[in-house]
Amino acid sequence: MFYGEYEHTLDNKGRIIIPAKFREIFKENFAEKFYITRGLDQCLFVFTEATWKTQEKKFRDMPFTRGESRHFNRLFFSGAVDVVCDKQGRILIPDYLKTYALIQEDVIIIGVSDRIEIWSKEKWQSFFDNNKGKFEELAEKLITE
Repeated sequence: MFYGEYEHTLDNKGRIIIPAKFREIFKENFAEKFYITRGLDQCLFVFTEATWKTQEKKFRDMPFTRGESRHFNRLFFSGAVDVVCDKQGRILIPDYLKTYALIQEDVIIIGVSDRIEIWSKEKWQSFFDNNKGKFEELAEKLITE
């Protein structure tokens, strides 16, 4: 559903523009509201409302008697916020999420199939540089015929 890599800059009010291609997908799927939360590898995850509900059920069904489940759910859900794009396609990312993702000005927005990820430009470049050489190795380990 979401694919590609886009570079954007926070405006003076701390907003970013969601790429037009992603906004078109929201519109095609009647998705007005979406959710942003702490992601893995210090990025932010962005889910449509439908995908969010699927993830929410999966995580809610984890046993709360296990410490790892409680800790993960606390971190994941306490960071969540629902947002709607304004008429210019911008969203405001709360300060606590920008701090978590080390976002100051330049961001990279990537599509990862059923979710969008928002990265600080520096953090994305570091991740990409450290992992691009592992692409074939990962494919061999993960993809079976």
